[in-house]
Amino acid sequence: MRGTHAILIAAASLVAGTSFLTISAAQAEETSQVNEPVTLAAKQAGAQAEDPIVVLQTTKGPIKIKLFQKQAPITTANFLDLVNRKFYDGTVFHRYEPGFVIQGGDPTGTGTGNFEANGQARYIKLEKNPKLNHDAAGMVAMARTAAPNSASCQFYITLAPADFLDNPPGYAVFGKVVDGMDAVMKLRKGDKMTKVTVGQ
Repeated sequence: MRGTHAILIAAASLVAGTSFLTISAAQAEETSQVNEPVTLAAKQAGAQAEDPIVVLQTTKGPIKIKLFQKQAPITTANFLDLVNRKFYDGTVFHRYEPGFVIQGGDPTGTGTGNFEANGQARYIKLEKNPKLNHDAAGMVAMARTAAPNSASCQFYITLAPADFLDNPPGYAVFGKVVDGMDAVMKLRKGDKMTKVTVGQ
């Protein structure tokens, strides 16, 4: 209980600061720039595809993530699109909170970046599945601002259970580490994703 309390205090201090699991602190207002084509493609893919595995080659070793495509089709479609674009290759983990999360996927490495298509930032709708929770280390979810529909490209991996992140509106869990949790635990701020691919 004391560990959980400490995490809650840390989370509260981050919220009060510049960012907490955010894309950009300056984008804390509700955004309407939600990408509908990704949403439609995701629903079609999620209905027929099996849960894919994404492999993160990092400076601390490989990490395999199982994506819950059927349960979170919008979020996984966005993530897979970015992987296929090689968007994550060479990006850094810009935030490390001991016993809480490691966060990356920002092209600027600052915690303020988004994925942009045709000069416009792409966001996706918050896809909170009640069956997907922050109930263990190794859960993978999208980072966002205070605006529920502001997730773009940044994601985080939990380093311990963090059930309070499931409180409404919550964060979109869309995957789980199935191999390489030892590498996850070694990651620190500044470590890189050298290559991210879809595979076994």
